Amino acid sequence: MSCPDIPPITGERFRSRRSVVVTTRGVVATSQPLAAQAGLRMLLAGGSAADAVIAAAAALNVVEPMSTGIGGDAFALVYDAPTRTVRALNGSGRAPAVLSRETFAARGLTAIPTTGMLPVTVPGAVDAWIELLAAHGRLPLAEVLAPAIEYAEQGFPVSEIIARGWKLAEPKLAAHPDAARTYLPEGRAPRAGERFRQPGLARSLRQIAAGGRDAFYQGPIAAAIVATSARDGGVLTAADLAAHRSTWETPINVAYRGYTVYEIPPNGQGITALMALNILNGFDLAGLAPASPQALHLQIEALRLAFADAAAYVADPAHVAVPTGWLLSPERAAARRALIDPERALPVVRSMPLPGGHDTVYVTAVDAEGNAVSFINSLYMGFGSGVVAGDTGICLQNRGAGFVLDPAHPNCVAPGKRPYHTIIPCMVTRGDRLWASFGVMGGFMQPQGHVQVLVNMIDHGMNPQEALDAPRFELIDPYLRQEAVALEHDPAVAAALAARGHVIAAQQGMFGFGGGQVIVVDEAGVRHAGSDPRKDGCAVAY
Repeated sequence: MSCPDIPPITGERFRSRRSVVVTTRGVVATSQPLAAQAGLRMLLAGGSAADAVIAAAAALNVVEPMSTGIGGDAFALVYDAPTRTVRALNGSGRAPAVLSRETFAARGLTAIPTTGMLPVTVPGAVDAWIELLAAHGRLPLAEVLAPAIEYAEQGFPVSEIIARGWKLAEPKLAAHPDAARTYLPEGRAPRAGERFRQPGLARSLRQIAAGGRDAFYQGPIAAAIVATSARDGGVLTAADLAAHRSTWETPINVAYRGYTVYEIPPNGQGITALMALNILNGFDLAGLAPASPQALHLQIEALRLAFADAAAYVADPAHVAVPTGWLLSPERAAARRALIDPERALPVVRSMPLPGGHDTVYVTAVDAEGNAVSFINSLYMGFGSGVVAGDTGICLQNRGAGFVLDPAHPNCVAPGKRPYHTIIPCMVTRGDRLWASFGVMGGFMQPQGHVQVLVNMIDHGMNPQEALDAPRFELIDPYLRQEAVALEHDPAVAAALAARGHVIAAQQGMFGFGGGQVIVVDEAGVRHAGSDPRKDGCAVAY
């Protein structure tokens, strides 16, 4: 069942119970079926991959509101078929112009809170949507947002896994009156199968459909966000919103086994996956069974080393010098690789000094012409800051919690600065031909998921669905140096890793091993799509 240009199978691979979705034309994959259908509607109407992912992302704002929305940020990698090039869109927002570490000190805070208005940065998603559609879309914005508006106005039945996440967020939502009124209208989260309507969000989406980015960053929506900030002790202003713009960037990449793997450059953590792959380039993973302790040990150690460097250096390159070239250099990878003992876990992992000195949604689409978009949109933690802006239905992200307050750290909070960002789309080419568009959601699980899914496909010959279904490991909050690793593997594997010195977590990580979507395009142009069973979603095609 492997795709025609996936390497030969070595060892015993994981066998999925679910088939890949195959087509020679358009395909969309995301974490909720109604959102996937929204994207497919755009492709059937003659839209592009960009139209499809924005329609799906907007629909996810409605049907999976704890994970994503126009109160959050977005990133995209775009493969342009006519030019066979990959470009990156950074749609992350910045800290308010008056926010600094002194703001927190004056309020007696020694850490950045995760709820309330203080961790709210400028929401970047709407501007990113508009930028992506202007550059690569074909359909009017109103048509792209129509499915989301329809779901919000007419209601939708809440799906099973999303209902569980909503239930867990009840205390957070109940703490804020506007959030409780919007998302707990009966004093509780909706149950699986119950119809839920969002009239406030429908009005906001209609305003954006008619007025574009200015309808969000200026006018009544912006006024509601600013009024909520002022009322709840925040410092976000109308000027902060009006000044926001997304940025087009050159993606960073590394070569892995003859493939080129692309990520968004810092302030995102995509570099973590690339550093780990650089380290793994020096090991023969194809010669090891996929779920063997030996194979898992090498991946875990490579990711531990990569996270240590990411924690030390990833920040907003507009404010500090991020040594991206050095971090991705063969010399640095060789030095990090030399630290790995094939039989024993490193007791302590530290960042390498310079020479001389958790909820998210992911959408991917490939259109009939071969254009592809790898897109990710998030509020950060479940329901973000827990703050909803008045009657807009818009939940505001808590992405500012990604900053630190240490003045010596490159990621220290500062006015107008973008925080360390966890959400990362991925794209892979062979030569200049698109090979895969994919992502794995879930905070610090994301680069771990990227590495594991790629190793499954490239080293172990799995098709996209098998690569997603296979058991995963999760380093528990590696940014905070908590060294435990959670496993979906059987107890014998856990025991073997423990014997190598790994601390095995008693339960899964915060992000439940993530949830991903993959589209692989083979040499004949056939699209092979998979969707993660850890989420409610699916891949749909025509």
